[in-house]
Parts: sequence; structure tokens; C-alpha cells
Amino acid sequence: MNDAALAPGRRLSQIRQELGLSQRRVAELSGLTHSAISTIEQDKVSPAVSTLQKLLKVYGLSLSEFFSEPKHHDAPKVIVRPEDLVEIGSQGVSLKLVDNGQAKRSLGMLLETYQPGASTGEKLRHPGEETGTLLEGEITLVVNGQSYHLNAGESYVIDTGLPHSFTNMSAQPCRIISAHTPANF
Repeated sequence: MNDAALAPGRRLSQIRQELGLSQRRVAELSGLTHSAISTIEQDKVSPAVSTLQKLLKVYGLSLSEFFSEPKHHDAPKVIVRPEDLVEIGSQGVSLKLVDNGQAKRSLGMLLETYQPGASTGEKLRHPGEETGTLLEGEITLVVNGQSYHLNAGESYVIDTGLPHSFTNMSAQPCRIISAHTPANF
């Protein structure tokens, strides 16, 4: 079994141990509680995207590096099939990364689905810019404390260095296609 095939909590535990860090030290560095890290590493809970990003920042990994299977082909793919998309979301938020196996990318693209009531959790914050278009449903986007309600067909462009979050407050799923630069997912 390769590393990416491990359950997410076990993989996080393995990475932490390989880096020689204690759970308490990771808690200090990430701003999470020791008990939260312990619960996540035991796979008792699936962390929100924002929580996972905090942990991966401590470990120096992107979401795509954490979830990607090691690539064994010589050239990057030209066609990426649905089964090759890399799922990096959790807790009612599906974030499918379009990944062709190229180690260095300057642009990231996600197919996002937010189930009713789902949210990215705490405010996300990472350097770069993001643009997206709602394919169906509606979403509430909060950027730097300002709330925006978007419906299908509407688009957004945000500075992702500002704190932001996405929440589906409707009774229907919301689907978004988004692009990010730099490719920090």
C-alpha cells in the first residue's frame, strides 16, 4: 500500500512522525487543539478543508500533494478522465482537482460541489487569485468579512490572500468550476 492509499488521518500521522513532530508541537504551529489533531489522526473525524490546510501548511504540503497518488507515467496527461480527478474535499464539500500528473503547475482547476448546509469551514486564506462560475445552485461567499450571495450563472474573482469561505445555505447542491493561481491546491 502506498502512502496516498492510507486513510487521511493515518497519512497525517505518518507525515507528522516522519518530520519528527509531536502532536502538541503541530497543535502549536497550526493553531489547532491537541485533541483535534489526535481525533483526526485516529480517523474518528474527517477534517474540514480549512483545518486540513492548516495541518498541511505545517507539513509543507499542498492539498493536491497530500491526496495525489505517485505519478509513474513519463509525460503529463493531455486528457484527464473523471476517475483521474483528485478528491481533496471533505464534510459535504467535494473539491475535485483536475490533475494531469505534472509536478509543477502554474494554474489549478477544481470542480466543486457543496451539499446543502456544507461549508469550507473557517475562513480559508492562501496567496493568489481565484475565479469561479456557479454551474448550478447558489452559494454564499464571504470575503474579508463581506458577504455575497451568488446564483447559477454568476461568477466571482477574489484575492485568496483575504480570508474567505463558501457556504451552501440552500436545500439544493451547488456546483462550481474554479481556477486558481498559483496552483496551491
